[in-house]
Amino acid sequence: MPAPAAPQSIAVIGGGIIGLAVALRCLETWPATPVTVYEKEPAVGRHQSGHNSNVLHCGLYYKPGSLKAKLAVSGIREMTEFCQQHGVPYERCGKLVVAVDEEEVPRLRELERRGTANGLSGLRWLGPEAMREIEPHARGAAALHVPEEGITHYPSVCEAMAREIGRRGGEIRLNAPVRGLRQADGLWRIEAGDAEASAAYLFNCAGLQCDRVMEQAGERRNTRIVPFRGEYFELSEEGAALVKNLIYPVPDPKFPFLGVHFTRMIQGGVEAGPNAVLATAREGYTAHDFSARDLMDAFGYAGFWRFLARYPRMSAYELYRSMSRAAFRRSLQRLVPEIEEKHLRNGTAGVRAQALAPDGTLVQDFDFVLRPNALHLINAPSPGATASLAIARYLVGLIRED
Repeated sequence: MPAPAAPQSIAVIGGGIIGLAVALRCLETWPATPVTVYEKEPAVGRHQSGHNSNVLHCGLYYKPGSLKAKLAVSGIREMTEFCQQHGVPYERCGKLVVAVDEEEVPRLRELERRGTANGLSGLRWLGPEAMREIEPHARGAAALHVPEEGITHYPSVCEAMAREIGRRGGEIRLNAPVRGLRQADGLWRIEAGDAEASAAYLFNCAGLQCDRVMEQAGERRNTRIVPFRGEYFELSEEGAALVKNLIYPVPDPKFPFLGVHFTRMIQGGVEAGPNAVLATAREGYTAHDFSARDLMDAFGYAGFWRFLARYPRMSAYELYRSMSRAAFRRSLQRLVPEIEEKHLRNGTAGVRAQALAPDGTLVQDFDFVLRPNALHLINAPSPGATASLAIARYLVGLIRED
C-alpha cells in the first residue's frame, strides 16, 4: 500500500510541549515536509508546559476507553523513552493514593478498578501499616500504591524537543504571536509577529489561547477556555522530610478537580498543591495579574455562570483557601497530619487551560476539531504533558487517515 500523501507544508501554532511533540511527529512521518512552529513567547514551554507539577501520570484516574486513559498509558512509556534518549532527568518513584477514612475506601476501590482496566501494572492495595512502610508520615484507612508513576522536568523536555526539531530540519519561530489567519488558494495565510507565511496544513496547539486561534481560523467557539490558577507551596527542609515521593488524595466526585497533594521534585524538594482558583487572566500566575479582555471573555460566556451555579461552594472555598495559609495547611494535613504552617513556603503557580462546555461542565477528555486542512486541539489538560508524544502520534495519525 502506498504511503499517504504528505501535506506540502505544516504550521504548528503553539510552542508548548504538545505543539513541539506534534511538530516532531510530523517530521518523523514526513521528513521532506517543511514544518514551522509559531510561538508567541521568546522561548518554548513558557506557560502550561513550564508551570506544572512535572509528574509522569500513568493513567489511574481516567475513564477506561477514554482518550485520556489510552494516551496516558502509552504516553508515559513514550515520554520516559524520550527522556532516556535525550538525557532528560526522570525517575519512576511511585505514588500513594490515600483514602483518609472509610467513606473514601469505595472510591479508592473504583480507582483500582480503573487502573487495572487501563492496563496499569503492579497496583497494590495497602492497609494502614503497609501504607506507612512506603510513606511513614501518611495516614488513612487504606491506600493504593501506583509504582509506574514518576517525575521529570518538562521544561527540559521542551528544550530537548526543540533541539530535535531543529536537527530534523524543522523551524521554530519565537516572538511570533499569530495575529491573523485566512485561507487563500488552498493555503493558510499566517500573520505571525512581524512576518507573513503560508502553510498547507494547520495544527492549533495554542493551549491557553487555542479557542481564540480557532476563532481566527473561522471556527465557532462552541466551548471556551476558562483559566484556573493552581498555586503551590514548597515545603521547608523539615516539612520535606515528611514526604518520600508522591502522596495524592482520592478525588471527591462532588468537585471537578483532583485536590491538593504532595510531589517530590526531580531537582530536589517537595511541592504541596495545587488548588484551583478561577483566574482573572489566562496567563496570570499571581493573584494580582489581571486582564480585562480575559475577564470579559469569561463573564460574557454563559457556561462560566453555569459552572459557578453548579459548583458554588467549591469555587468559594478555593478562593478562600488561596487567601488562607491555614486552610491550605488543613487540606494537606488530611494526608500528612504532621504538616504545620511553618513548613509552608510560597512556591510557584500555573494556569490550567480548561475547556468549559456551554452547560457549565468541564470537558473531561482530550478534545479536538478536525477539518480537511486543519486540526484544533481544544482540550488537553493533565495528563497532557505526560501524554504529549502519544497525543501527537494520535493526531498525526488522524490526518494521515483523513
